Amino acid sequence: MTTNVMACIDGSSHANAVCDCASWASVRLQAPLTFIHVQDKHVAQVKSDLSGSIGLGSQEHLLAELAELDAQRSKLATKQGSLMLEAARTRASQAGVDAPATLQRHGELIETLLEFEADTRLLVLGRHGETSSSPYAHLGSHVEQVIRALHRPILVTQGDFKAPKKVMLAFDGSATTRKGVEMLAQSPLFKGLELHIVLVGADTDDHREQLKWACDVLNQSGIDAHTHIAAGDVDKVLPAYQQQQGIDMMVMGAYGHSRIRQLLVGSTTTAMISNAQVPLLILR
Repeated sequence: MTTNVMACIDGSSHANAVCDCASWASVRLQAPLTFIHVQDKHVAQVKSDLSGSIGLGSQEHLLAELAELDAQRSKLATKQGSLMLEAARTRASQAGVDAPATLQRHGELIETLLEFEADTRLLVLGRHGETSSSPYAHLGSHVEQVIRALHRPILVTQGDFKAPKKVMLAFDGSATTRKGVEMLAQSPLFKGLELHIVLVGADTDDHREQLKWACDVLNQSGIDAHTHIAAGDVDKVLPAYQQQQGIDMMVMGAYGHSRIRQLLVGSTTTAMISNAQVPLLILR
């Protein structure tokens, strides 16, 4: 059974938002929370491979000193990771999370997350890594890689986090997005919140019937659901509706072959995650 909320912590500007978002989800889901910090093993390797630098190849004592510096940097990065994890644990405890846990690993982020996938109920991570300076910088490549690799719901934070009161679900009537509606109905994550179901397309009887089904399923589960149909491009209509309605969190599917699927998981930067100004929950 997948029970844990997993949150990726690093030195980026998203760290506090990831912590707060994961704490909120952990309390809502009544699920254990684990913070994980992955130290990339390739960073030190890249820095230490200097044997081809001009004037260094024949000076073994300089190479030895550089190797020692790399070892010190690795130890410092490990210590820094431990401090960040401890700070996240303290922050989560203050937010009401019962006994949050921490994990520190050396290696590849994707491989590490896949190792814990079976025990992951929800993964929370920032939109970009610690090398980016702005909370609204371009999407980090790790996010799209995680979306492709993991088959678990993924909550991507944007800037500062606040507990949502209004949530928007992108819905296109396909079997996969209907599955998403059922997932939300069965989860306590959005119970008692206002959820807007938005369909981008023509205002037809079929679309209205599909929205009615989704609305009924969610209302019966204790979610205050509302529906809306709008014509236009998905990547323009959804952000516009989010801003107009004061939506605090967006929900989309990353499965199937719908227009939303093509938008979310493509060969280029994910448009919706890159442009969104609120957290985005990606359902799998």
